[in-house]
Amino acid sequence: MHFLCVRCPLKREIGPHWYSARLQNFLPVVRIKESASQTRDVLKQHFNDLKGTLGKLLDERLVTLLQEVDTIEQETIKPLDDCQKLIEHGVNTAADLVQEGEIAILGGVGEQNEKLWSFTKKASHIQLDSLPEVPLLVDVPCLSAQLDDSILNIVKDHIFKHGTVASRPPVQIEELIEKPGGIIVRWCKVDDDFTAQDYRLQFRKCTSSHFEDVYVGSETEFIVLHIDPNVDYQFRVCARGDGRQEWSPWSVPQIGHSTLVPHEWTAGFEGYSLSSRRNIALRNDAESSGVLYSSAPTYFCGQTLTFRVETVGQPDRRDSIGVCAEKQNGYDSLQRDQAVCISTNGAVFVNGKEMTNQLPAVTSGSTVTFDIEAVTLGSSNNNEGGNIKLRVTISSNNREVVFDWLLDQSCGSLYFGCSFFYPGWKVLVF
Repeated sequence: MHFLCVRCPLKREIGPHWYSARLQNFLPVVRIKESASQTRDVLKQHFNDLKGTLGKLLDERLVTLLQEVDTIEQETIKPLDDCQKLIEHGVNTAADLVQEGEIAILGGVGEQNEKLWSFTKKASHIQLDSLPEVPLLVDVPCLSAQLDDSILNIVKDHIFKHGTVASRPPVQIEELIEKPGGIIVRWCKVDDDFTAQDYRLQFRKCTSSHFEDVYVGSETEFIVLHIDPNVDYQFRVCARGDGRQEWSPWSVPQIGHSTLVPHEWTAGFEGYSLSSRRNIALRNDAESSGVLYSSAPTYFCGQTLTFRVETVGQPDRRDSIGVCAEKQNGYDSLQRDQAVCISTNGAVFVNGKEMTNQLPAVTSGSTVTFDIEAVTLGSSNNNEGGNIKLRVTISSNNREVVFDWLLDQSCGSLYFGCSFFYPGWKVLVF
């Protein structure tokens, strides 16, 4: 017996990349089928719940109306029942008196006189001509049900217009930007005919089955904080049309994560209380011993360092928020050498010298950002003896100042810090 060996000419072409390419072709089909299946389940569940709720409401209304019928019936019949009982009592009394009179007439003379005298005495005390007034038939209540059949048409009209099926959400997530301890989520409209009034952003860990609301508002960008590094999160957004109550379908979920180490303040520093994640510092009533620094030099050039002032206290010209090349104890402010900062009055200091340009004063809700880029590295005679020149941009309340910062030596990362002389100041860093 002979076996014929046939070599497939496509064998060399079938590999991991081939299968990956073919799989990508099927992803849209999978997405359509999954979204269609989910939409069917949502519609069935919603209308089943609606039927149950409507049935319950109709039953409750029916019980209420039947109770009204019972109440009216009881209140109107009771006087008539009392009247009937009174008439029946009078008729029975009259019948007994007539019978007694007949017996008195049939008796003997002596007995007759005694019985007639008793009959006459009873008859004088009984008012046979006094009966309760019986209402006319037109004055007697006649119950009926007043039902407006037009409600069926109204309900039918609302039901026929209730719910829509959208093939595409009107808004999609446009960009995910990692931050230390957070992710900036940006979204945009993809339906030009849709006018958005509000947006709703949700997120969850990819290992979780439950989405959480993290933002509702009119902005198209939000930073989600309390993000654990190197953990995947899912984000989705929907919108509410102008003048509408219901939300649009959710956008396609997007996965993002941050590889950046979260910024943290140094714990255990006298004069400051920290949040559980150590990214919020509150100046308390205790006496401060100087500048509160970050726990590590976690800020790198090319990133944006953001401080958000949650609450304010009494300002002081020595207050400071900024960055520095290294921690230096013994200083009560970052208004010193090897540091750049902004005071709560808006003054900007570079290596301890106040700049001519000034930013607006810091208020509750103010956001102060630092963007630093390396301009030159290594020693240079043109840098006034400095080994590194950094281009610093400080922004606050829609204003910014840009300047060069000369350092004595090169440093791969920088510390951040703050100092406040009076309690009440609370600062979030990310």
